[in-house]
Amino acid sequence: MINNNLLVFVAALLPALIALYIIYKKDSKSPEPTGLLAKAVFFGVLSAPLSLLISTPLAAMGLYGEDSNTVVGKLALAFFGAAIPEECMKLLMLWLVVRNNKYFDEHFDGIVYAVCIGMGFAGIENVLYLFKGYDQWLTIGIFRALLAIPGHFFFAILMGYFYSLAHFTHHGIKQQSYRWLVIVAPVLAHGLYDAMLMVAQVLPDIAMFLTLGVVFLLNRLRHLSKAHITHLLKKDGVI
Repeated sequence: MINNNLLVFVAALLPALIALYIIYKKDSKSPEPTGLLAKAVFFGVLSAPLSLLISTPLAAMGLYGEDSNTVVGKLALAFFGAAIPEECMKLLMLWLVVRNNKYFDEHFDGIVYAVCIGMGFAGIENVLYLFKGYDQWLTIGIFRALLAIPGHFFFAILMGYFYSLAHFTHHGIKQQSYRWLVIVAPVLAHGLYDAMLMVAQVLPDIAMFLTLGVVFLLNRLRHLSKAHITHLLKKDGVI
């Protein structure tokens, strides 16, 4: 049992660790201090339970319900129960990590820290999901490794990209637009991702098409994330 528990734990964390390694290698020319990266991952782990400080009041206000079986209810749950509280808390953690950080001196650093936070969140969330569905942990693990972990990875890149642009841009209108996109872009991407998966639960006749929609969304986010990474590395003179 102990060995199996360890296997489940490793399987839950491995996809997030791979994502962290990928983004770390991209920053190999001028890497951030390991201690700060570890701090960012830890803050990402903390953001998971702390997001309840936002989602719980939203539920109390009647903006969403966990047990809704309607399309509108699932849409509300996707945004007010997941995307908004989770991305807002990740953004707060990103701000706490970089606000007085003298090493935040390159555009790409925003993505690095945001991904560390995002993978901290995704890692602990994955552990909870796999142990919650212990009897089917392998199936759940594969599904989440292919969809959920990449999703959080891409949401984090969106947040870090616009955070860096807002930080290093000193033109008023552009800076304000980037500041809005720091939270709007990941919330929209995250909310749309969750919405399609959740609506599929109440509309089984089109569940396959909604799942394909999720795959299409992640593929588009992958291309967008690649472009964002390239853009910031060019700004830093790395490529």
